[in-house]
Amino acid sequence: MACGEDGGGTLRPVRDDGAPAGPAEHVADLAAAVADRERALAPRWVWPSTARVYPRLLRAGVRVARCHDLELVETLLLGHDGRHGEPRSVQAAWARLNGAPVPADPAPPDTAPQPPLFDDAGGAPGAAARRDDIDQIVAVHAAQRRRIAGLEGGALLAAAESAGALAAAEMGHDGLPWSAERHDALLTELLGPRPSGGMRPRRLQELADRIGEAFGRHVNPDSPAQVVKAFAAAGLPVPSTRAHVLKRVDHPAVPLLLEYKELARLHTAHGWTWLDTWVSGGRFRPEYVVGGVVSGRWATNGGGALQIPRVLRRAVVADPGWVLVVADAAQLEPRVLAALAGDRAFARAAAQGDLYSALADAFGGARDKAKLALLSAMYGGGTGEAGQLLAVLKGRFPEAFGFVEAAARAGERGHLVRSRLGRTCPPPSAEWRALTAEGTGRAAAAVRSRGRFTRNFVVQATAADWALVLLAALRRRLAALGPPRLVFFQHDEVIVHSPRELAGEVGAAVQASAEEAGRLLFGRTPVVFPMQIAVVDCYADAK
Repeated sequence: MACGEDGGGTLRPVRDDGAPAGPAEHVADLAAAVADRERALAPRWVWPSTARVYPRLLRAGVRVARCHDLELVETLLLGHDGRHGEPRSVQAAWARLNGAPVPADPAPPDTAPQPPLFDDAGGAPGAAARRDDIDQIVAVHAAQRRRIAGLEGGALLAAAESAGALAAAEMGHDGLPWSAERHDALLTELLGPRPSGGMRPRRLQELADRIGEAFGRHVNPDSPAQVVKAFAAAGLPVPSTRAHVLKRVDHPAVPLLLEYKELARLHTAHGWTWLDTWVSGGRFRPEYVVGGVVSGRWATNGGGALQIPRVLRRAVVADPGWVLVVADAAQLEPRVLAALAGDRAFARAAAQGDLYSALADAFGGARDKAKLALLSAMYGGGTGEAGQLLAVLKGRFPEAFGFVEAAARAGERGHLVRSRLGRTCPPPSAEWRALTAEGTGRAAAAVRSRGRFTRNFVVQATAADWALVLLAALRRRLAALGPPRLVFFQHDEVIVHSPRELAGEVGAAVQASAEEAGRLLFGRTPVVFPMQIAVVDCYADAK
């Protein structure tokens, strides 16, 4: 599918291998044509970028079941070759296929306020580069299908990444139910009335005054340099104003500063300005960035959807007659490690409800020690008590320990490591290679750092694979139910906004999707992936 001007475009059918299956057809109303073919054929749509195309279809009332996102898949394939960061547009991919100069990716178009359907120009400089060419789209898709066919897990990863992009656009369109009234009341309760003219909220000003009194001099708590200088004058030198540093200092200003920092962060990141900018019509509509992190986790383009403060979850409220079905995967990454490593003893433990409790007998019955050992294995801790616990883990579960150790050693040698479905870590930089060739202490530290990164990558990226497949499966099941909508996704947590009477079916769909994701990634394994599900009116009541 190629988007043209004035809401029109070009469609061309292709076979599963990407070869053309008919002539190109120019349509005057692309959204209507997509809707007609979706109803009649339910095809997999091939288009340059879901983030660019699908929101405009959604605004026209059109939803699709499946797609192949050329830009996202090109990113995955480039990454598999260790070419992270190269241009990923259709034009760039087509140029690589033909040995032509590769153009840089164009800047994303300004999507607000709503531009005309499929009109990417909007008066922006260089916008003509965004015009789609159906021949380039067909050629790039066919080349990607050939590449994917030769990669283990590649087809599933491409499908899941593309389905994730559809879900991201739909969540941005539908929005997370959000009470502006509750949000304002929470801010007023914590900070005082809404200030005007760039002034501090009343509670922050009160704390700033008390901080100055504690130091016996005027101190701007928003200035780390002034705070550090004030502590030095009090005979308590500190290297920074980070919370963990301040907590070690015995001074009456410390609790005031800690409270100020917390409330100031709330005011800056999710205060009244955020509320005015991001919430409208009772919905928070973030712009998710699929694969925004190299491990496959998502990011957001403003709005902080992945960092909603716990206190503000009280503002996330279902509509009357509806509920929020909140579900998150329990201990996902350790379970992923158990399934990846094929360690039978570890996998048997991961067949239990609480993995850490199931492993506790190896650590004298101490659940907290089992948790510390596992986290150290995945994230690279190895000193003090963690080192002793790692030795126990290595003895009891050698395959699991050996799996992450092998990933760490590969990273230290500058090699690439991959997730279960083939998502690939970035190669080391030229600076890293030059530094590690020196044989100095700095070189050794750089080697260890990359080893910690690759050790974590294989687990975290596979967890991201699992979560994407879960999301795709759940989206399909919810479409069959009708009204329920996915409205939030964060790493291993989803929220579905559902009519109250369908909450039970939604919960069952979530659990079935988790089981499907485990089966598709790992085949037959005793490892289970339980979902902790809560049906609530308010997000804050879920945990």
